[in-house]
Amino acid sequence: MVFLQDIKERKVYWFLFPVIGICSGMLMYLNTFSQLFYTTVAINLIFVGLLIGVVFLYSRIKLKTSVSNTFGLGDGLLFLALAFSFFSVSFLILFVFGLLFSLVLHLFIKQRTKQETVPLAGYLSLFFAIAYISHWFGILKSVYTI
Repeated sequence: MVFLQDIKERKVYWFLFPVIGICSGMLMYLNTFSQLFYTTVAINLIFVGLLIGVVFLYSRIKLKTSVSNTFGLGDGLLFLALAFSFFSVSFLILFVFGLLFSLVLHLFIKQRTKQETVPLAGYLSLFFAIAYISHWFGILKSVYTI
C-alpha cells in the first residue's frame, strides 16, 4: 500500500508506518531473544537517527534549503518503522541495497514520468516487501541472518 500510495498520490497514510513497525517488529521478535531484540532496535534507531541528521545537515549547509524540500516525512517515518525489522547487520545491508534499488528504479522510471521528486518511501517499501516475500518463499534462506 505504501508503494502504491507514494507512487500515485505522493502521500501515504500515516497509520501505515506504525503498522509496518509493529508487524515487522513482531516478526523479528519471534525470531530472537527479547534482550537481543531491544539491543538491535536501539542500534538500528541510532543508525536511522544519524542518517536523518546527516540528511538534515546536508540540506541546510550544502543545499541551503529546508529539509522538507529534500526529504519527506513519510521517508523518515518509514526509516523509523524499518528499524524494528531486522538485526543490525541485516538491516544495514538491506537498507543500503534498498537505497541502491530505489536509485536504479527511479532512474529507470524517471524517463517515463514528469515528477521531479523521488518516492523513496514507496521504493523502499517495495524493496523490503520483495525481501520478505523472498524469505517466505524460500529464495532467501533467512533475512534475519544475512
